Amino acid sequence: MYGAILGDIIGSRFEFDNGGWTKNFELLTYESKWTDDTVMTVAIAEALMEAGKDAPISEIEAACIKSMQKWGQKYPYAGYGNRFIHWVSSKNPRPYGSYGNGSAMRVSPVGWAYDSLERTRKVARATANVSHNHPEGIKGAECTAAVMFLARTGITKEEIADYVVKEFGYDFSESMEEMRARHKHDESCQDSLPKALRSFFDGESYEDVVRNAVSLGGDTDTIAAIAGAMGEAFFDMPFALKGMCLQNVKPDMFEVIRKFDRFIGRAVDDSKED
Repeated sequence: MYGAILGDIIGSRFEFDNGGWTKNFELLTYESKWTDDTVMTVAIAEALMEAGKDAPISEIEAACIKSMQKWGQKYPYAGYGNRFIHWVSSKNPRPYGSYGNGSAMRVSPVGWAYDSLERTRKVARATANVSHNHPEGIKGAECTAAVMFLARTGITKEEIADYVVKEFGYDFSESMEEMRARHKHDESCQDSLPKALRSFFDGESYEDVVRNAVSLGGDTDTIAAIAGAMGEAFFDMPFALKGMCLQNVKPDMFEVIRKFDRFIGRAVDDSKED
């Protein structure tokens, strides 16, 4: 979760090809900011905690809708797409067949919360299905969460890559250089997942994964959020980078992140929160 949020913040100032397609850049500046990726990641984390780990899928979906609408209405100018803005404000929100990468950028809490790959995939599908119910939208969320689960449970990158190809069919065979050469702003899961996967598989640390993702241009905040979620699960993150994440979110977001740490059994040092 930290990995996705910090990836979003780092990538935010380079969105819409506002960068030099390079890995050599300052991680955070005054222009760096959280976006809708962070807001919805926090919303999903809150929903999973409210529903509980053993909740039926229908209850998880209901909790996601409630939380996503709550947070989306609280922060309405975070950069949502037009159809999602309508969904957030609707009295009867219905899925609208989206295959946008929003389903994958918000799913990272699922990758940490469950003790089996099967449960992880089922809940990931549920978090996507409430809005992004196109098969590609669901696949993007499910793949991201599955990679995270495998990464945090000690599976090698080679084994993860084989699993992704077998289960999800993504083609991430292009090199980073080839992906950079065809840079464009594409918000679909079909474009973003291969880029995030290549950034992760080529990365040598969490920071390197995020730098890879940002260097590809286009929808940099979301690609970095997805890749960063995978990178954190595999490499973990230095304390300093987690601190950067916490220092750059709103207090209410901070509170959810810390509660989620406790929810998944991650140690929290409250003495450092001031």
